Amino acid sequence: MAILEVQHISKSFGNTEVLKDISFTLEKGKVLSMIGSSGSGKTTLLRCLNFLEQPDGGVICVNGETLFDASNPQTRQESEIRRKRLHFGLVFQSFNLFPQYTALQNVMLAKELLEKEKPDYKARKKEIHEQIEHEARMLLDQMGLSDRINNYPHQLSGGQCQRVAIARALALKPDILCFDEPTSALDPELTGEVLKVIKGLADQETTMIIVTHEMAFARDVSSQVIFMDDGCILECGTPEEVFENPKEERTKQFLSRYTNG
Repeated sequence: MAILEVQHISKSFGNTEVLKDISFTLEKGKVLSMIGSSGSGKTTLLRCLNFLEQPDGGVICVNGETLFDASNPQTRQESEIRRKRLHFGLVFQSFNLFPQYTALQNVMLAKELLEKEKPDYKARKKEIHEQIEHEARMLLDQMGLSDRINNYPHQLSGGQCQRVAIARALALKPDILCFDEPTSALDPELTGEVLKVIKGLADQETTMIIVTHEMAFARDVSSQVIFMDDGCILECGTPEEVFENPKEERTKQFLSRYTNG
C-alpha cells in the first residue's frame, strides 16, 4: 500500500507555472529520488509536500488520509498546516540550525514545543523532558555525533551540522523524511559522510524523498527515480529503468552530462 499519494499537483508563482499536473505514489520503506536540472520544480514540489508552499490544485494523501485537496477549502486552512507537516520531516540544504542552541538542544526543541501544548505537560514536565533528551541523544549517537552533543553549530563542520539536522527531522518521527539537496552546501570531502548516513537510513527502510544532483548516489540508494523537467515528471521508474534505459530524449541529454563528465 502506498504511504504517499500525490495526484495532479499544480503550482504557479504569478504567471509562471512551476508544477504542472504532478502525480506519483510512494510505498512505505522505499526511497524516491528526484533528479533534474535546477529550476525544473523539484524543490517547489518538496515544499508543497511539506506545506511550506500551498499547491494551487491537486490532492496529497498520507496513509490514506487526505491532507490536502484543492477542491476542499477545509484542507487549506492555516490551522491545519502544522499538523499536516508532522507527517513529513524536511532536511534543508543549508542546515537551518539555531545558532544559539547546542546540537542536543536543536534536536530536542521541536518535540518539546509540541509537548508543551498538551494538557498534562506541567504535571509530567520532568519525565517528558528526560524522555525527549534520551531520544535526542540516541539519534545523535546514530548520526555518529555522541561526542558533539554540547557543541554549537559554529563549532561543527558542515557535515556534522547536516547530521544534526537529520537527527532533528527524525526526532518528530515523521512518516516520510525529505531531503532538499542535502550535500549541495558541503565540501566534497564532507559529502560522503552525509550520504553514508542517508544510505544507512535507507537500509533501515526509512521512507524518504531525496532531491539530489548526486546521480551515482541516487542510482545506488533509490527504489524509485523521478526525472523532472520544466515543472513536469518526464520519466519515472526504477533506477535501472531511468539511468540505464531512459525512454525520453531529454532524460538522456540530462544524464549524459554525468556519465560523460
